[in-house]
Amino acid sequence: MSSPLLAQEAQEAPGEVGLLTLEAPGAAAPVAFDLDALKAMPVTEIETSTVWTDGVTRFTGVALSDLLADLGEEGTVIHAMARDGYSVEIPVSDAVPGGPIVAYEMDGAPLDADMMGPYWIIYPYDSDEAYRTEEIEARSIWQLARLTLAD
Repeated sequence: MSSPLLAQEAQEAPGEVGLLTLEAPGAAAPVAFDLDALKAMPVTEIETSTVWTDGVTRFTGVALSDLLADLGEEGTVIHAMARDGYSVEIPVSDAVPGGPIVAYEMDGAPLDADMMGPYWIIYPYDSDEAYRTEEIEARSIWQLARLTLAD
């Protein structure tokens, strides 16, 4: 079983695409998860259509609620940043069971780092009309690299 890396370890591999870094105000240091560490967490699958894919697609990953629970910190907003610098704020209230996941696979294949991957926040768009808005689409950040929890 893989475990999260301390930020110090993550910095030894600058620019490594497969790391997802989590930061929280009360944490001693940021924590970086590689793909193996994420796969060791409870797996969540969502089957949904998206505006970026054709038809219904199966996404596999870690529920955002599980990832935040693993961090053990509280906050009101998540600042999500992509590798290309795109960033978006996600209310912590979105991180509920049955809500968004940090996907690492699409239809059983790893997300391509040159396209939407290696990590993509996916909401279960087809499960609730509330998830079918431009605001939610904007929160569906791909090439996810960092999540920062804030008050």
